[in-house]
Amino acid sequence: MNTSEQYDEIIKLCRDIFEKKLKDYGAAWRILRPESLTDQIYIKANRIRSIEINGESKIDEGITSEFIGIINYAIVALIQHILSFADQIDMTPEKAIELYDDYFNKAKELMMKKNHDYGEAWRLMRVSSFTDLILMKIFRTKQIEDNKGKTLISEGIDANYYDMINYSVFGLIKLSEI
Repeated sequence: MNTSEQYDEIIKLCRDIFEKKLKDYGAAWRILRPESLTDQIYIKANRIRSIEINGESKIDEGITSEFIGIINYAIVALIQHILSFADQIDMTPEKAIELYDDYFNKAKELMMKKNHDYGEAWRLMRVSSFTDLILMKIFRTKQIEDNKGKTLISEGIDANYYDMINYSVFGLIKLSEI
């Protein structure tokens, strides 16, 4: 498979989990403020790093499920970034899936452009590097959030979430090839 096909396989996997959780919980995530989503992504990325460093996991969920979680929370964060948070569930599952698909497709479009320019350099990287890059993007996002969304020269919050999605997809592709 080529990168585009592998990316589509990851989209199907993540979307299936998102859709099932949406049926279980509804769009309960609508109440989460952006900072809470960033912190949730941090927890997942930090757990991946801990497993990578320690070589073991005491919980029966490994790195793959955490990368999927990062992707799904980052898409939710992009939705919240545009719509803001709500005080109650105010979104139908159909609308949530529509927005999910839209943001995941935008992430893929961005990846394809960057992948063209960088010549698939990510294929030579280690999964642990993706973890570290995601953590760096999280800390950048936290700083932008602390600055009330203002930057002097840097990309905004949304660009960081898109990169977290794409680094996670790359990590999942690499893990599937081991």
